[in-house]
Amino acid sequence: MNLAHLLHRMARMDPQRPAIYSGARPVATHGEWAARSARVGQRLLAAGLLPGDRVALFMRNHPRTLELMFGAWWAGLVVVPINAKLHLREADWIVDHAQARWVFVTSDTAPGDASAFAAADGVMDADSADCDAWMQDDEGAVPPVADRAPDDLAWLFYTSGTTGRPKGVMLTHRNLMTMGLAYFNDVDPVARQDVMAYAAPMSHGAGIYAIPHLMAGARHAVPASGGFDPAELLALGRELGPLSLFAAPTIVKRLVDQAEAAGETPASCAAAFKTIVYGGAPMYAADIQRALRVMGPRFVQIYGQGESPMVGTVLSRGHLMDSGHPQYAARLASVGVAQTPALVRVTDAEGRDLPLGEIGEVLISGDSVMAGYWRNPEATAAALRGGWLFTGDMGALDTSGFLTLKDRSKDLIISGGSNIYPREVEEALLQHPDVAEAAVVGEYDAEWGETVVAFVVARAGAVLDAAALDALCLAQIARFKRPKRYELVASLPKNHYGKVLKTELRQRLKTA
Repeated sequence: MNLAHLLHRMARMDPQRPAIYSGARPVATHGEWAARSARVGQRLLAAGLLPGDRVALFMRNHPRTLELMFGAWWAGLVVVPINAKLHLREADWIVDHAQARWVFVTSDTAPGDASAFAAADGVMDADSADCDAWMQDDEGAVPPVADRAPDDLAWLFYTSGTTGRPKGVMLTHRNLMTMGLAYFNDVDPVARQDVMAYAAPMSHGAGIYAIPHLMAGARHAVPASGGFDPAELLALGRELGPLSLFAAPTIVKRLVDQAEAAGETPASCAAAFKTIVYGGAPMYAADIQRALRVMGPRFVQIYGQGESPMVGTVLSRGHLMDSGHPQYAARLASVGVAQTPALVRVTDAEGRDLPLGEIGEVLISGDSVMAGYWRNPEATAAALRGGWLFTGDMGALDTSGFLTLKDRSKDLIISGGSNIYPREVEEALLQHPDVAEAAVVGEYDAEWGETVVAFVVARAGAVLDAAALDALCLAQIARFKRPKRYELVASLPKNHYGKVLKTELRQRLKTA
């Protein structure tokens, strides 16, 4: 089983069909994509790399990413995706830890001679003439796709590292094939005319969503900007056809802001967007309700982790639109039901199942779950136990199998012996029409153990009043859960994937 066989298959079936676009400009057919990837693989092997060796991609979103990714797989190599927003020193640490033998960069991620990657045998700028030459078809025989076993490593993904050094998640060909097949059944059917747009980092979930779209022979578009620009995406969707994309909740909010400001309707949004899959951070009920009102039934929520890529639970388009269901409000606040290849449990600290409705740690099992952490047996043993991935997320299951997340276990606040889940407080604060974002953390207190502190960002032009926020919380949640202090801030610190850095907020409280 080698993921590169998906590209080889599609190139044989439909070689002349446009496959990759830069903006609205076609840059490769399926046949050209396969030929270029095969040449990349051939040249990496000629440079001395062996099947199983690691190839790092430290690149902005770029059409060539797809060609290089499948080129590495074609040769039986392992892709190490690195977020282009990382500092060069952070990227160098990943390259060194992954023992990557080759690094592809773009001029904006590694300006100059990229000498930082001293541990690698070679560094190449994907924008360069040298890389162009590597991909030229010299009309020789196309090398065959390398044989790989299902459990051979394919994708070495480094976690976002909100605390300490990131860990290298080992994902196999089986893991990613499972993710691709689950997409069709649980997330969204894909047709040949569909377009997967890469506005979110291709080093993360957006990049591996190339797999199901390649399976279906769909098209792939990297916006000309290389990133997320809501106006650009609206225009691109209308030119190429409705786009599918993965987006973090913060990006969804910006897209909805643009659509609302431009006077878009659900019908006009349908001309630009087919499906927007969101996940990776909490999507609050008020935000998805507004998104559905402005843009219509474009949305699907997934819950997974890098350790079970894009596979865990799904809140389908149908669930999100079934407003007449008696449990609609609860389901809207959930992350849906287990995806087809996954089993989901909620357990106590000893791994014993809890009754429905009780809060505990979320566990996932199935063929999507990682092989372990690269060069980190202690972390692997802690996360993988008895065939289950211990996610570190806290949640509860209802009688219909819907999972509602509360928080990461490390974010739980214990005040006066009572558990307080920050997300519940954040949901209450977001009911205020002038609150754009909120993040709740615990602050050490000698008497209570911890007290609740809310960091709140106002909508543009609005002025927030702490007393009004307190009154709102008292009307929405139990008195002991309400914040004891409100910090009104201009923005919340986030990592490169849009997740709020609560560790940084807690540190601010310690140094205040």
